[in-house]
Amino acid sequence: MSRYLLRRLAESVITLLLATVVVFLGIRALPGDPARTLAGEESDPETVAEISAAYGFDQPLPVQYVRYLGRALTGDLGTSPRTGLPVTDSIIHALPVTLELALLAMLIAVLIGLVAGTVAAVRRRGPLEWAANSVALMGLSVPNFWFGQMGVLLFAIYLGVLPASGFVPLVEDPVANLEHMIMPAVVLGTGLAALIMRQTRSAMLDALNDDYVRTARAKGLPGRQVIIGHALRNSLIVVTTIVGLELGVLISGAVVTESIFVLPGFGRLTLDAVFTRDYAMIQGIVLFTATAYIVLNLLVDLLYSVIDPRIRVGGVLR
Repeated sequence: MSRYLLRRLAESVITLLLATVVVFLGIRALPGDPARTLAGEESDPETVAEISAAYGFDQPLPVQYVRYLGRALTGDLGTSPRTGLPVTDSIIHALPVTLELALLAMLIAVLIGLVAGTVAAVRRRGPLEWAANSVALMGLSVPNFWFGQMGVLLFAIYLGVLPASGFVPLVEDPVANLEHMIMPAVVLGTGLAALIMRQTRSAMLDALNDDYVRTARAKGLPGRQVIIGHALRNSLIVVTTIVGLELGVLISGAVVTESIFVLPGFGRLTLDAVFTRDYAMIQGIVLFTATAYIVLNLLVDLLYSVIDPRIRVGGVLR
């Protein structure tokens, strides 16, 4: 276990180092002079030169990268020229909103996906399976921006039971916070719920035909215990992989949903940074997103051994 953990940690560090190189070179490859962008198109050459020297744009790329990497290791991702605030502070301020949205969406997706996928597998070729497959197909087909607008039209304008936009911090008013977050979470979680449902159904169908399930039934175990304690548990490997990967997607890719519901989260911060060509902010956001993906993948790999003891027995974790 310790050797596997150390090896995965080493692989994660190398991957993160390569990610910093890609992020650094990718930002520098964007068209246009970043110093002139910060100074304005009408600025004189002296002003552009001063800004270039202040931000280190006049240094060779290797020198710029070493300085960037050294600051990033201490948590300093630079200062946004658009707001004048440290990039790290802006990310920390926006992250709780997106993290809450992502966790709520993930909770909704897992609950719906696991239940629907299990029912579809157990009640195969029945009305429940057809209903679950139809709902899953709709969840995968309907885009978030349309679903979000329809939700605002129905629940905020026609019925008036939920607010159309805005955000209230959880510590200030938990009820108002839930009222503002429930509709964006449902919009963001429906597509993921459909994906989890289809993968759970497929894994459950394979598990229900395995020898250990037939043996458990032959021993006279209750049907619920066989389905939940044996078949579903061994099907959670697929669900864990999806949840681990998609949580990073939800954190970094909630741009459309946050824009529809005017949430001051990570996605909205990303969109504003791209539109204003805030290089420091874009660089910090992409680096943070890459780090989140790497950490989540590491956690998913470690969870495999908890969910399925056969992984340990098979000698993967040694």
